[in-house]
This record gives sequence, C-alpha cells and structure tokens, in this order.
Amino acid sequence: MLFVSSLLVLTFAFSGQFTHMDDHDMSMHRFPPTAFFCLFPLAVIGGSWLIGTWSFRRVATPVAEVMNAADAVANGDLQVKLKENQRGPFRGLQKSFNRMTEALAHAEQQRRNLTADVAHELRTPLHIIQGNLEGVLDGVYEPTPEHIQATLDETRLLARLVSDLQTLSLAEAGQLPLYPTQVSVTDLLQDAQVRFSGQAQLAEIQLLLDLPPIAENWLLDVDVDRIEQVLNNLLANALRHTPAGGRVTLSAELQSERIALQVQDTGTGIAPEELPYVFDRFWKSDPARKRQVGSNSGLGLAIARQLVQAQGGEIQVASAPGQGACFTIVLPLASDSAEQK
Repeated sequence: MLFVSSLLVLTFAFSGQFTHMDDHDMSMHRFPPTAFFCLFPLAVIGGSWLIGTWSFRRVATPVAEVMNAADAVANGDLQVKLKENQRGPFRGLQKSFNRMTEALAHAEQQRRNLTADVAHELRTPLHIIQGNLEGVLDGVYEPTPEHIQATLDETRLLARLVSDLQTLSLAEAGQLPLYPTQVSVTDLLQDAQVRFSGQAQLAEIQLLLDLPPIAENWLLDVDVDRIEQVLNNLLANALRHTPAGGRVTLSAELQSERIALQVQDTGTGIAPEELPYVFDRFWKSDPARKRQVGSNSGLGLAIARQLVQAQGGEIQVASAPGQGACFTIVLPLASDSAEQK
C-alpha cells in the first residue's frame, strides 16, 4: 500500500508540474527522465505487491480450509467435507481429503459393527451353555450324554469363533505367518475333491473335477495349508447350499500369468443386493441369522479373502438367486510354470 500511495503522489506531482508548462516547455519536457526513473521502479514494485497478495490469498484460502477440516477430523468429526470448488491441484487435494474422510468413516462404522457382531455371536452359545448347566444343577435336566454333548458343541463353537477371529485379525494386520511351497493345480484340486467326496455323497450331490490335461504343468507358490483352508470353506458352503441332486464343480483356467481356481455350485444362489457384503465379517446368507447344527462362525469368507490377498491373489463371486454361485480364486502363476504354459 505504501508503494501504491507513493506512486500516486509522484504521479500527481508531475502532473501538476506539467500543467504549468506552455506548449514549448511541454514539447521539451514531455517525458522527463527523472519521472521515468522514479515511477518505473515504484510501478514494478507496486504491481509485484498486488500480484503477490493475490497469489498468496489464492493459495492460503484453500490451505486454511484443509487445515480447519483436518482439525475437525482430529477431534472426531468424520462427516466433515470440503467444497470441491477450486481448480488445478487444490481441487485434487479437496477430492483426496474427502475420500480419506469417507474411508475413515467407513472403517469406524466397520469397527462398531464388528464389536456388535462379536457380542451377538458370543452371547448365544454362552446363554445355551449357561442354561444347560443351570438346568442340570436345578434338576430340570438329567446329566445325560445328549445334554452334555449339546453343551460341548457350544464350547467348540466358541473355540472356533475365537480361533477364526485371531486368524482374521492377524491376516488383516499382515502378521499371519505363511509358508509357501510349490504345488500343482491338479494336486491341489484333486485333494480337495477327495476330502469332500464323502460329505457330497451323503448329501446326494455330485462333486466334479473339470481340468484340462495341461493343468498338470500349472504350478503355484502358495501356503498350501492356507489355500486348502480357503477351498474347504468354499466347498463346505457350496455343499450346504446345494440341494440333493445338485452339482458342485471344481475347475481351473489360465489367465495370462495367473491361475483362476473356481468352485461352482447349482444351489440357491445369492441375491444381488447381498453380493457386495459376501466377504464381510459375520455375513450369512440367512437374513434371520438362524443357528443350525454345524453352522459356521460367519467369518469363513472374510478369512478366505484375507488369506488369498496375503498371497498376492484375489477372490471374487458371481451369483444369482436360483442359479447357484461361482467363487473364483485368482493366484499368480509360479515362475517354473512359465515355460510350460
């Protein structure tokens, strides 16, 4: 402001000097050198100051908005949003900040849901165990093998739930120990078929293996026990939701440098609105969350996703009501298989 004021004063001063000159003087002093040398530096400095002030405000305003929003997030307000009204890099910054707050809010909601779901899953077996024991102590129930077995089944369910929670938490934290070894796709799926052949036969369901002859050359570098755990979960779910006379098929196909293992059934299928939540903790296809004999903990698919991702793969599902479901595990092909594709 000082520079601009000085510039104006000098301008008026020289203007006053010019008004007292006649035509001859004006022609001789139309552009006095002193005026030029005094006004030009001031004009440059004043213009620079104006441009600098404008640029500073242009940068400082969006930065201040981000800092205020960050303070709000630090104080626990995860609903804060920035108006995406800037241009250039600041608009990208605003979008990134909003995505971050959305992710934080989603994670917080998942944490709350996990607490509620764990409490729900623990409450039911604990109530059953408590009721059975109190009934025996009060003489309502006889301590028959049947009542003792029912109580024992609930303790096993609790133990499995605790074990699944531990496995899931370690996998999500990247701390689950893995012991990769090389295994052929054919051996992996054939062993899975053998493990569940008896259960499929009792349920009157066909358990098929569909592999091309070249599959013997397809090798995977994976923790075999963990991948078998994933296949066991998928096969158990497929057999559970496939009616008698149905079919469950194990297959594999080559996708560039990756192998896709598939477990496909002809069961009841999954509703479209449920598909995005299939791999969430405690998701169950039964909306009423009814407990059945031998029912799982609701963590199997969440664990399956983490175990596959921990080994550089991904797991997907495609399904429609009444048309069965197809779960696909995509894993990197072992380097030794490159010349045998």
